[in-house]
Amino acid sequence: MDKLIIPYLEELELEASEVNISFLLSKWDGVKSDLETLYRNRDQQATLQLMKKGIIYFIQFLYWSNDRQVNSKEPIPFNQFEIKPVNFEERLTYILSRPNLFHSYRQLSELFTEQEKLFAKKNIVKKRLSQKG
Repeated sequence: MDKLIIPYLEELELEASEVNISFLLSKWDGVKSDLETLYRNRDQQATLQLMKKGIIYFIQFLYWSNDRQVNSKEPIPFNQFEIKPVNFEERLTYILSRPNLFHSYRQLSELFTEQEKLFAKKNIVKKRLSQKG
């Protein structure tokens, strides 16, 4: 698994903020739209670069939504993430092993959706706790 991820990690940016997370998610929306068009046209060969970008965006979002900085020199600490989609390690492994398949795209899209929901829930809880304290 780590050998599959390391080339992706090396391309990640290292700063997190709410603005950057919003920007990252908007970039994913653009990639997602382009991928949908390519898959609709059955142009599977052209999807690889866009899927690579999507995977990078997801890994970055995963770190940032867990208030962690990406360290491309270390393996992803899967068990140390507080918020993460169910079975995300297995799902990410599948995506990385077959990045240009339509099913991999669907899995990546679902991972983003699930992580966005978990991130929103985390922010709501954090806001409520800060209002009480």
